[in-house]
Amino acid sequence: MPMNERYEPQSIEPRWQDRWTAAHTFSAGNRPGAEKRYVLEMFPYPSGAMHMGHARVYTIGDALARWLRMRGHDVLHPIGFDALGLPAENAALKDGKHPAARTRENIVSFRAEMRSLGYAFDWDREIVTADPEYYRWNQWFFVKMLERGLVYRRQGKANWCTGCLTVIANEQVLEQDGQRTCERCQSPVLEKVIPEWAFRITAYADALLEGLDQLGAWPERVTTMQRNWIGRSVGAQVQFPVEGTDRKIEVFTTRVDTIYGCTYVVLAPEHPLVEAVTRPERLAEVRAFVERMRRTEAAARTGEGAPKEGVFTGAEAVNPFTGARVPVWIANFVLAEYGTGAVMSVPAHDQRDFEFARKYGLPVRTVIQPAHGERTPPGDQLGAATTEDGVLADSGPYTGLPSADARFRMSADAKAKGFGEANVRYHLRDWGFSRQRYWGTPIPIIYCPDHGAVPVPVEDLPVRLPEQAIITGTGEPPLAKVPEFVNTVCPVCGKPARRETETMDTFVDSSWYYARYLSPKDDRQPFDPKLADRWLPIDVYVGGPEHAVMHLLYFRFWNRVMRELGLVPVDEPCKRLVTQGIVNGPDGRKMSKRWGNVVAPGPMVKRFGADTVRMFMLFAAPPEKDIDWSDEQVDGLFRFLSRVWRIFHARHACFGAGEAALGEAAGAALELRRRTHRTIKRVTDGFEGDLKFNTGIAGLMELVNDLYAFEPASEPDRAAVREALVALATLLAPFAPHVAEELWHAVGGPAVEGALLADQPWPAFDPALVAADTVSIAVQVNGKLRGEVRAAAAATEAEVRALAESEEKVKGYLAGKTVRKVVYVPKRLVNFVVS
Repeated sequence: MPMNERYEPQSIEPRWQDRWTAAHTFSAGNRPGAEKRYVLEMFPYPSGAMHMGHARVYTIGDALARWLRMRGHDVLHPIGFDALGLPAENAALKDGKHPAARTRENIVSFRAEMRSLGYAFDWDREIVTADPEYYRWNQWFFVKMLERGLVYRRQGKANWCTGCLTVIANEQVLEQDGQRTCERCQSPVLEKVIPEWAFRITAYADALLEGLDQLGAWPERVTTMQRNWIGRSVGAQVQFPVEGTDRKIEVFTTRVDTIYGCTYVVLAPEHPLVEAVTRPERLAEVRAFVERMRRTEAAARTGEGAPKEGVFTGAEAVNPFTGARVPVWIANFVLAEYGTGAVMSVPAHDQRDFEFARKYGLPVRTVIQPAHGERTPPGDQLGAATTEDGVLADSGPYTGLPSADARFRMSADAKAKGFGEANVRYHLRDWGFSRQRYWGTPIPIIYCPDHGAVPVPVEDLPVRLPEQAIITGTGEPPLAKVPEFVNTVCPVCGKPARRETETMDTFVDSSWYYARYLSPKDDRQPFDPKLADRWLPIDVYVGGPEHAVMHLLYFRFWNRVMRELGLVPVDEPCKRLVTQGIVNGPDGRKMSKRWGNVVAPGPMVKRFGADTVRMFMLFAAPPEKDIDWSDEQVDGLFRFLSRVWRIFHARHACFGAGEAALGEAAGAALELRRRTHRTIKRVTDGFEGDLKFNTGIAGLMELVNDLYAFEPASEPDRAAVREALVALATLLAPFAPHVAEELWHAVGGPAVEGALLADQPWPAFDPALVAADTVSIAVQVNGKLRGEVRAAAAATEAEVRALAESEEKVKGYLAGKTVRKVVYVPKRLVNFVVS
């Protein structure tokens, strides 16, 4: 095939993209006898134009998917769009464009950008979560989970804008100087308790925690974050009666062994007993504190370094173990949603309690001593809390017990005496998923005056979003303003009824989308369970670390529910997780419209070509590291691909060399063959290990340098060059697939007419050529490095010793000495022990 002298990606890339599309090259399922691999990147939210942050995640996944195909696997690599949610609705408020219209436009733009980058997606499986054909199954899952008791109605906290007179999302709340205001109207935002729908994810807390042990191929920081978020704590629940009342303050503690050191009890400002226990003379001060805390974010109240603040209620509670009265305080560092919303404070053995006690002059009582070593001083002499387990002191009948034994006995005694018991608590809370928005999945519930909340029968799904969208940002939820949507009849009795006007959180859409890709056009079920048996779990999932907790936790929860429904064969949805770093803009800050530093792929593809953009994404750093966008580095990768092109053009005379001559390669030609096979191994290792694409690309650059330095003069020389060129084109395929196809065809790679490089097997390296002929061996005398020798890789110990003894730098250290011992580590070092 004749080659142009210049590398012109704009003329190459569209042609190969059309060839791949016409041949359905990347359709999954066309290798039924092959072992499957499911590679998935987190699908994009099309709230605007695609940028390089998106391009990085899809390029990482695409390189891996292409490589796995070339390794002979049947690869599923789908794509879709997470199209519902708040950003489109907010945009509608600003410019009046319907969310559906804006979303469609953005998807068209996204799709074009992705195609221009040559991603090996199975486009026939594309899904859009805004399509009723998709969100119908969100509603189906809702109904099935309602039947299983996994969906329920509860009271939940929401942000209430006093100006818009509606609930707004966290993203719409501005925080400044401790004040919370609406970003739209700047009115104060209050916390309001409203009814909401929730998934009972806490029913799976232990299963989700235990399942993390199966995820050995997930980043440890992600599994650690999930463990902490689930937050399983084994402890005891203990009741402190409020003096002079019939009220009891229930606390949960993991350190009941310290209860003899409790000197005060603390309630969260939101605790329901606050008003009931506060003495009348303290009520005004307490109410002012509670109101101030209500306007303060939880993170600001409890964050590291946040000042400890509180107010005394005037009440006293009775320690049920000691009978002692302790004051009841309210403090900013206790939250109603954690534990019981009340804590027993033991300042000698909890640093937070210690700081609060010192600030407000409360007693500090030491009740735990170290099992060994120096004793802990009395509370009034402590400089900080001691938090380790030890042996109980001044703790009545439990004195002298180790902490662990004391916790067991004290919990049992609390149960026997009726004021407590052993208990397990979780940080995890049920998932409140209903939203007062238009652009989301309608919740399939009908409210009947006679029958209450009735689910829409599954045969009547989907409940479609009305095309009319009255999005004002004020007053009732948008759907409540559409009478044609609201007014309906009860499925049970046929009487007039009204629809639920809230919609589902978009986390619902992304919790199971990976399974819909298996049969995206199925109108009888969410997906085909037989295909789930074939394709699940996902083999590699690529996405940002910002999704480490919420998305990935819901994703795992939903998979377990689907297994119970008989839809999937496994507990965990994904074997391996790859979390990619961010792409910073040219100014060094994370790409964002806010900073005006977004770089779109389109102009870069037009200027440099898709392969150059892809190469930059993969070469700039390992996947998990952040990268800085650099036009200079992009230009450097373009120059490299141009250099690759030119060496193919310059060595076109080698294209016809026969393989038979390779066996006669010697000297520089043999060394080129060794470099070729070492490069194959290096690139392969990069894929098989930690996805070190950058080291593989660096190996390709070194091979290109060797090709430029080598001038073929014989048939074995030309055969070695052709072998290197074919390997170079093939190894480039996952990284720069368009130019790789072009060069592979130019060098005569296809054995049959119409063959594509994308379908070819990955090259194998010859172990004999990869093995080094010689190795460097360190020479030590009495353990100190004195020189280095080069020896044949197969050299014996005697041969290496002889070489070392004749090395000029070593001779002086051996002269006149007696060699008592020789320590030999093959291929690494020889150490002479002399005296």
